[in-house]
Amino acid sequence: MKNRTRIASVMHVYKDQYDEYEKRHNELWPEMEETLKAHGVHHYSIFLDEESGQLFAYLEVDDVETWDKVSETETCKKWWDYMEPLMETNPDKSPVSKQLKSVFYLE
Repeated sequence: MKNRTRIASVMHVYKDQYDEYEKRHNELWPEMEETLKAHGVHHYSIFLDEESGQLFAYLEVDDVETWDKVSETETCKKWWDYMEPLMETNPDKSPVSKQLKSVFYLE
């Protein structure tokens, strides 16, 4: 198996939108799942700190350059538009996120 790149980031969901955020992800559009997988995504998880509204996202990708292109897809842009009312976003409606540096990994 090829080594995958592990990516982690933090985002923020509004406190009054926790349930809706979870619901929308539990009902992930089939085309969004297909788009993510087509861009080499594996083991995508999002965790919520209910006290702060901070989200921690973790995923593994086959290739970072391919992953970076997911944001250019129409499906991703539609997803951002759909999620924008629930969380902090940039002007293009992408989630405000901060990439995290990996400092420890145990396989």
